[in-house]
Amino acid sequence: MISKTDFQEIKSKAIELFKNASIVLTQTEMDNLEIADFGLSDPFNTGLEIITYVNTERVCAKELVLLPFQTCPEHRHAPIIEKNYFGKEETFRCRYGTVYLYVAGEKTESIKAKLPKGVYTVFHQIVLQPGEQYTLYPDTLHWFQAGAQGAVVSEFSTASFDLLDIFTDPLVVRAV
Repeated sequence: MISKTDFQEIKSKAIELFKNASIVLTQTEMDNLEIADFGLSDPFNTGLEIITYVNTERVCAKELVLLPFQTCPEHRHAPIIEKNYFGKEETFRCRYGTVYLYVAGEKTESIKAKLPKGVYTVFHQIVLQPGEQYTLYPDTLHWFQAGAQGAVVSEFSTASFDLLDIFTDPLVVRAV
């Protein structure tokens, strides 16, 4: 649970990062900013701020904000047989700051991220700077963290079913 004080502080910092990235939001979008703490009650270290522009049966577009060194925990977007859904394919495009993205593959010896509390198993590092992007295919285990300035990431994907994401750490809960 996020306290009202923490919620307001995080929201204010997220809106400032959007401004730094020159991303213009409507008042309604700012009012509806989602602040996810993943049930860990440590939102300044493990969390994510999200604006969802569209999420239909076929496509989804979001803006993601990570505060300095804030981490989105390791997870994957698995197929959902009963929905005839192959899993989410998503492209992350860095708009501001630095994003350290981790996926399966050859382990990067000296990762740039500050490993947070929790369960993390993939350590192949991809560094995204403004204007760079990376596509994750369905069912790809991944996690990501902002650098010292924080980060803004545009996400373009197939349909998103956030509540059905599968997290490596059993303590993580995705609630909207």
